[in-house]
Amino acid sequence: MRFEKVRFEEVRGDTMSAEQLADAGSDIVLDRLMSLHPKIIDLTLDRVYRLLDAVGNPHLSLPPGIHVAGTNGKGSVIAYLRAALEAAGLGVHAYTSPHLVRFHERIRLAAKETGHSDFISETDLLALLEECEAANCSIPITFFEITTVAAFLAFSRTAADAVLLEVGLGGRLDATNVIDHPALSIITPVSLDHQQYLGDTIDLIAGEKAGIIKPNVPVICGPQDPRAKASIKAKAAEVAAPLLLHGRDWSIERTGSRIRYVDDVGSIGLPLPGLPGHLQIEIAGIAVAALKQLRTHFAIPDRAITQGVQTATWPARMQKLVRGPLVNMLPDGWELYLDGGHNPAAGEALAKTLGSLPPLPLHVVFAMLNTKDPNGFLRPIVRHAESVTASFIPDAPATLSSDQALEAARTACGEEDVDCPISTADSIASAVGDIVAAAKPRSRGRIVLCGSLYLAGFILAENG
Repeated sequence: MRFEKVRFEEVRGDTMSAEQLADAGSDIVLDRLMSLHPKIIDLTLDRVYRLLDAVGNPHLSLPPGIHVAGTNGKGSVIAYLRAALEAAGLGVHAYTSPHLVRFHERIRLAAKETGHSDFISETDLLALLEECEAANCSIPITFFEITTVAAFLAFSRTAADAVLLEVGLGGRLDATNVIDHPALSIITPVSLDHQQYLGDTIDLIAGEKAGIIKPNVPVICGPQDPRAKASIKAKAAEVAAPLLLHGRDWSIERTGSRIRYVDDVGSIGLPLPGLPGHLQIEIAGIAVAALKQLRTHFAIPDRAITQGVQTATWPARMQKLVRGPLVNMLPDGWELYLDGGHNPAAGEALAKTLGSLPPLPLHVVFAMLNTKDPNGFLRPIVRHAESVTASFIPDAPATLSSDQALEAARTACGEEDVDCPISTADSIASAVGDIVAAAKPRSRGRIVLCGSLYLAGFILAENG
């Protein structure tokens, strides 16, 4: 059934013009919310439950939820699911993080008029943030927690058939894990990332991700390291959650120019995923397994699954840039790609994708946060590189400096016995310009900008 829509309160413009509000209103509130807790990340559910109770417990009035945890591929799974569910005529909300350019990207609301979800409007976002800020009464709460409550408020007040929820970090103590009985849980491939919060081994990290598994709620589990799989299986058995495992209960493979999904019920032939990248076939398989399971809740024809796999879009995942100042710097025949992957598993996937493209000299430009593993990320990528340029992420306090990134590149190239030019640049534009200037006249080349979603957001702001 559809949930009834409740109108948002109109925002008062007493001190700002409409144009000023559009440009700055929510950003001003978001900046204030960043100061409510001394830690950026502090995993617990107590603060979330307190604020949810203060605003009327909107998480209890949501449409059926699909909860997605994992290390890599969460956003892509949600993109496939949203495209397919909307192709089936369903209204879909979606909550993802982080955003690339503006916070509004995190909250998509079903739009009955268009049949597709849209980013939340500035007016609605500002009203929700101010409502949550007032209800919180300046009590310590993290930015992600209070903005998650705002998202739940938005979802509870707008009619929809389903809501897609991406875990922010981990799972067990993530702010999204207040959903007691989702329609479905999904765990994408788990690898090493955020060890300072989740544990320093694959099995410990997988155990935290598996914390979203609920009693008697089906779980779709993507391809996993055996240690991760063991943790996930143990949690599902503990709470009697039906578990559909890749390789045991379902599989997907490429067959020429198409893919084929197979499970105990039968098989579906599908086009290649619309999202580029080596791992996208497996990620699309997770989405197909989920969509077939969701047929217990919704009418989802095969044609909708096909359309979802083929038409899903998700920025900064091996995204080819086709406009903007950086593209304008390139000579004819050059290609520019953007990828937000930032951990060793993402580096492996990006390397495989780069290796599968038609041959062109590859120039890598990267910048990363200092909380990541640049060496682990770069090692598989530099095997394909003609040159590597190290830079930094503008306006990101936790960025590696250019010199630190340079040292990581030297280490990765040394460990892989790669002999290629390694340099630094004081901006991404300078890096692209230097690469083009050093190339032979009338040559062709491929540049990939990579290492961080924060870097991707900065680049997309002007080149998206």
